[in-house]
Amino acid sequence: MKKSSFVTLILGAISCLFFAMGMCMAMIPEWNVFRPGVIVGCVGIVFALLTVFVWRKMEHKQPIKISGKAVVTAIVGIAGTLALGVGMCLTMVWGNMILGIVVGMVGIIILLCLIPLCKGLK
Repeated sequence: MKKSSFVTLILGAISCLFFAMGMCMAMIPEWNVFRPGVIVGCVGIVFALLTVFVWRKMEHKQPIKISGKAVVTAIVGIAGTLALGVGMCLTMVWGNMILGIVVGMVGIIILLCLIPLCKGLK
């Protein structure tokens, strides 16, 4: 295993642990630690971004260039993920099965649109 892969593995695991613990803290009302949970979750996101920058630096890759296509791809990915998550919440939390399934399927379709957006059609 290369050193860059090992460092990425460790930083990625740390970021996932912080993010997951923060989300659990924020979402479980019995714990009464919503605000600290949001802070811990944000620390996890910062570690994830740090992981990307450290890995790219160790692999001697160019910095990420932000283009219009990258912005559109990120927006489509975020919209699809949010739609899928809202569909899951509608189904499992709020008990609205039919609307939840429809919204979740729309989210999945939006996420599937990322494939031709990223790879292109031939």
